[in-house]
Amino acid sequence: MLKDRPFTFINSAMSADGKISTKKRKQVKISGKTDFDRVDGLRAGSDAVMVGIGTVLADDPSLTVKSEERRRKRVESGLDENPVRIVVDSQARTPLDADIFKKGTGKRIIVVSRSAPADRVEALSKKAEILVAGECQVDLVEMAHGLKNREINRLMVEGGATLNWGMVRSGLVDEISVFVGNLIIGGKDAPTFMDGEGILEREEAIGLELKKFEPMDEGIVLTWRVK
Repeated sequence: MLKDRPFTFINSAMSADGKISTKKRKQVKISGKTDFDRVDGLRAGSDAVMVGIGTVLADDPSLTVKSEERRRKRVESGLDENPVRIVVDSQARTPLDADIFKKGTGKRIIVVSRSAPADRVEALSKKAEILVAGECQVDLVEMAHGLKNREINRLMVEGGATLNWGMVRSGLVDEISVFVGNLIIGGKDAPTFMDGEGILEREEAIGLELKKFEPMDEGIVLTWRVK
């Protein structure tokens, strides 16, 4: 399958009870400086970084490489300072003043469905490349093939919860790295690391193989291979 899609890994931070933000979807600091630097290194080593539209609307991330030294090394190797920044956005709701457009150099891709409003797609096409995949919502498998055709071979997914689940459920994820922090957020409406539809029976669960664990910033980073 890797011949047809990028090597893909999810990276995230969650509380000890599996939450990634509050019930109001307000971002919470879960990890610390060491983990922030680890994530920055992962971004710098990727061809592209991807988030869902929910993350853009809630957090407005820039998805840039923060380290000047890492940006310099990318440029010296013939790359842009930042990896390609991708938003999965079925209905083309990405704000035209989002930070991914305002901060940092490099290519942007907005992935939309064929049912996205034409005027919104046209407006976004002036700021990013548009990749169309799927009818009413983005077809993640079709999208993955499109990204591979654009020479994206290593893809980092930074959420949110619905995109994480969709990617794993579609068989498009090879590894998962999660920082588990030393706090409890609680709340049945607070987003977890993976949301989406979920499974009905134990037999449907996606199996993982633990590759390594590393204590960090009063928490721990767990890295799994997706079976």
